[in-house]
Amino acid sequence: MENQQDQQTRRAEAAVSGANAAATQATEAERKRQRQSLELQRERILSERTSSPHRRTALSLALAGIEEKLAELGWTIHL
Repeated sequence: MENQQDQQTRRAEAAVSGANAAATQATEAERKRQRQSLELQRERILSERTSSPHRRTALSLALAGIEEKLAELGWTIHL
């Protein structure tokens, strides 16, 4: 009886551990997807050329916002 309870407890703990690992992987995959998307947006902004001061200001603000979000995801500028 006690042995069966121990086995059931171990199985339940293993199931919870597996679920936690899967959730962690899903979270990490989502963070990676977000980071890649933000990096692409950043590259697009950096590649834009404009003579309009208003457009340059808008692009600078957008770039700052993207870099802030990237920093929250642990991103650093690679020189």
